[in-house]
Amino acid sequence: MIGCAMRVHTVLGAGLLESAYEECLYYELKKKGLKVNKQVPLPLVYEEVQLDCVYRLDLMVEIDTLRAEATEILESKT
Repeated sequence: MIGCAMRVHTVLGAGLLESAYEECLYYELKKKGLKVNKQVPLPLVYEEVQLDCVYRLDLMVEIDTLRAEATEILESKT
């Protein structure tokens, strides 16, 4: 996954909107055969009440039980 993120950053460079990097990273991860979902809602539980769509994961990659948020991957490499 990190290799895919690095490739996107190398090809696109810096300065584009996050959505451009997200779409390209989605493409790279799918090309590698990974199961990827975009804009996955992440509910917040507050006083035992689940509040829907408070957060959204840009990309959720499923590799067995590993789930990674694409923005964290890209930010850690810049």
